[in-house]
Amino acid sequence: MPARRVARGAQRIYCAGPLFNRPEREEMAEIARALEEAGFPVFLPHRDVFLFDDVHREFVRGGYEPAEATQLIQRAIFCVDTYEVIAGCQGLVLNLNGRVPDEGAVGEGAMAWMAGKALVLYKADARSLIQGQDNPLVRGLGNFVCVTTIPEIAYAFRQIFRTWRAPKAVTLPPAVRGTVEVGRRLSRLLAACSSAAEMVPAITSLIQRQTHTTRR
Repeated sequence: MPARRVARGAQRIYCAGPLFNRPEREEMAEIARALEEAGFPVFLPHRDVFLFDDVHREFVRGGYEPAEATQLIQRAIFCVDTYEVIAGCQGLVLNLNGRVPDEGAVGEGAMAWMAGKALVLYKADARSLIQGQDNPLVRGLGNFVCVTTIPEIAYAFRQIFRTWRAPKAVTLPPAVRGTVEVGRRLSRLLAACSSAAEMVPAITSLIQRQTHTTRR
């Protein structure tokens, strides 16, 4: 496999979109490859962290009840993704394909918009919600501009980053700040894991501690 051609100092892009079946994951991987070939480092959740089903299976094998495992993994995903959107990346591509846009991806897009990140909307799907357009509260995240082919995504980011400047640091609300910090630490722990089984203690050590702290 050829090495990724990532430019030094290039802005990192979060790839947000549906990941619930193989075609969706393949499309997101294609988006990530196109960005990397254009010189952008990327964060692709199911590739760079884990797939829910893989880790859930290991939790259950380790004696956790399925419902408890689900709750721990969902909290871990929320922390890691919040960290990556707010602190780990400078831009986000939001894949709107589907009968309606993926709700998780829309949440990530909204966080990125509020954090002053560069956003590119991508849609190659004829299905829509309102008079041939998606919801304005979604379209507005990308200034009502949406590209329709994957090669256009990298081009759109290059145009945005010509004038984009990183926003000045702001004081995050305590809940957000705490979530970002847990996500930062969890990302480092997960990066050192070589299997889904090794991720189980990494997730439980931080997420159970965070849950206990927030309930006090």
